[in-house]
Amino acid sequence: MSRIAEAFSKGKVFIGFVTGGDPSIEKSEEFILKMIEAGAGLVEIGVPFSDPVAEGPVIQAANARALTAGASLEKLFALVKRLREKTQIPLVFLTYFNPVFKYGVDEFFKQCAKTGLDGVIIPDLPFEESGEARGAANKNGVDLISLIAPTSENRIKEIAQNAEGFLYIVSSMGVTGARAAIETDLKPIIAAARSHTKIPLAVGFGINTPEQAADVARIADGVIVGSAIVKIAERFGGEAGRHIYDYVKSMKAGVTG
Repeated sequence: MSRIAEAFSKGKVFIGFVTGGDPSIEKSEEFILKMIEAGAGLVEIGVPFSDPVAEGPVIQAANARALTAGASLEKLFALVKRLREKTQIPLVFLTYFNPVFKYGVDEFFKQCAKTGLDGVIIPDLPFEESGEARGAANKNGVDLISLIAPTSENRIKEIAQNAEGFLYIVSSMGVTGARAAIETDLKPIIAAARSHTKIPLAVGFGINTPEQAADVARIADGVIVGSAIVKIAERFGGEAGRHIYDYVKSMKAGVTG
C-alpha cells in the first residue's frame, strides 16, 4: 500500500499546504513538521514559480518571497529528503509545468522518487495533455494527481477513471484564497467522481474554518487548506510555527469531528 493510500485508509485526512522556501527552506521544514505534529495526514509543498496562474494574492506573494529568498527545485528536493528521515506522512509537490519542463520531465520524476516524494499536482497541465508526465511519473512510482473543477462535468468520467493517489476536487471557480462560504454544490461532483473511481476524493480552494472543514469532510475523504496557512506564515514569518500548529490542530478537529 502506498503512503497516500495508507493515509486515507485511517479515516478523513487533513491536508496542509506550505509554499516551499517561504520564508526559508529551513522554516518550511519546521512548518511542515508542525503541521504533521498537529494532525495533518498529508502535506503539499508548493514549488515557487514566477507566474502561478491558479493562485490568489496570498500564495502569489509567498511565491515571490520564496524566490527572492533563493528557493529552487534542488533545495526543495533536498528538503523532501530530510523530511523523509523524520516522517512517513505522504508528501506531494504542487508545481506548475514550466519548472518540470525546464528540469526535464523524466529527470524530475526520477528525483521525486529518489527523495521520497509520493505525488505531484500540476494545476496548469490539462488531463488531456498529461501523457508524457503521467508516463514518467508511473515509471518512477509517483502519483500524478488530477484535478476536477466545477466546470469539469463532461470530463469527470475520464479523469476519475485514470486518477492516481487522490482526486483533487476544486471547490470554487477562480483562484486560491479563503472564502466566507463554499457556494459550489459539491455533492453531484463528488457523486459523479465516486461512480467512476475508488480513489479518495479531497476538496480544496477556499476552505479556512473548522466549520467549513467539517461540512466538506461529511462528503469527501480529505480537506485541503492552503491560503489560510500561508497567510499565517506571511503574518508571523519565522515565528509562525506554533501558530500553524494551533491552526492545523483546530482544522484537524473539524475534519475528524
